[in-house]
Amino acid sequence: MIRCSFAPRSLLLAGAVFAALTLGAAAQQPAAPPASGATPAQALPPGSPLIGRPDGEAAAKLAPVAPPPLPASPDKLPLAKLKAPAGFNVEVYAAGMANARSMALGDKGTVFVGSRLVDKVYAIINKDGKRSVKVLASGLYRPNGVAFKNGTLYIAELSQVSKIDNVEDVLDNPPKPTVIYDKLPKDEAHGWKFIAIGPDNKLYVPVGQPGNNVLHDADHGQIRRMNLDGTGAEVYALGVRNTVGFDWNPETKQMYFTDNGRDWLSETVPEDELNRVTKAGEDFGAPYCYQGNIIDQELGWGKSCKDYTPPVGLMGPHTASLGMRFYTGSMFPKAYKNAIFVARHGSWNKTQKQGGDVVVVKLNKDGTVKSVEPFLTGFLQDNKYVGRPVDVMLLKDGSLLVSDDWNGAIYRVSYGKPKVADK
Repeated sequence: MIRCSFAPRSLLLAGAVFAALTLGAAAQQPAAPPASGATPAQALPPGSPLIGRPDGEAAAKLAPVAPPPLPASPDKLPLAKLKAPAGFNVEVYAAGMANARSMALGDKGTVFVGSRLVDKVYAIINKDGKRSVKVLASGLYRPNGVAFKNGTLYIAELSQVSKIDNVEDVLDNPPKPTVIYDKLPKDEAHGWKFIAIGPDNKLYVPVGQPGNNVLHDADHGQIRRMNLDGTGAEVYALGVRNTVGFDWNPETKQMYFTDNGRDWLSETVPEDELNRVTKAGEDFGAPYCYQGNIIDQELGWGKSCKDYTPPVGLMGPHTASLGMRFYTGSMFPKAYKNAIFVARHGSWNKTQKQGGDVVVVKLNKDGTVKSVEPFLTGFLQDNKYVGRPVDVMLLKDGSLLVSDDWNGAIYRVSYGKPKVADK
């Protein structure tokens, strides 16, 4: 169920005075000029996450956390720090992939991995009992999202979707991806894309807001869907600030998606959302209403949260809830059947960091959230990250993969007595 919380009226966003607010605005404007005699602040680029950061020493310390420039070597991975419930085992599945992000599974067991800060898509190949990593495609621009269907790999870049047909048959000599859709905006802010294929056999791709909290045009703040060849694109959901993960309930076939709340309102609100789409065209409120019950104090004048679809559950403030999957495997205990695993990348604009974990969301019979429970923890140590989970994905045996873009690695979580090699 949704937990009610309200933003204090006294909150002042001193750095977020807009020069203009129009429906066609593509990004926020820089902060107002300082008073006479003050040192001018450096102009921020459009869409910068620091636009709107309040004045003050504490807020000034909050900024996006830059990841290490290179993937960690296997012996430097924080495996010993990761904790799962009793009976579960955690191991390194693959390493050495800079900025490993979203994942997709091929019919022949190949795991495809996208990236956001580098230009590569990776393939983890299982052959003759051995596992190896290779670069499948390079020279791409923010190829964060990957999806697989009937032998074809789909790749979502910043402004386009491409594909590689029969990809598992050409791993040794892959062709250049073929673009099938190039009508996505090119905004950097929230521009990286997730991609997935729904039960209707269509591609789903989000387009985030082009800034922290902005009035945007009709091409942003939404989830689109299209045919597998890129034709027939249409808007499926509105009022979406920034989703980097969605999946479909195996029983109802309804889409669920994570959505990140706005920054610089406070350290405690709004919370990230877990939303459910019951019909095409639903509006989830952003940028006017957040977490189902907070009218935005900048842009929400004259609006009511009652006019928008509320979330089915809340995922914590600034936790950066990203990749999610329903658990449809048979390896884990029955209590996990059809529950949702969510990777929370972790906060950056919060003094005491929150998230940096994988949680399991269990649902009520009506599809709302019953509980949000810790599952894989330890990525956050002493308020510092030793890893940052991005996506989760099931293998055919029912085990769970977790990607970590901080270390460029993927972990495998299994249940039961671990296998011991013969002496």
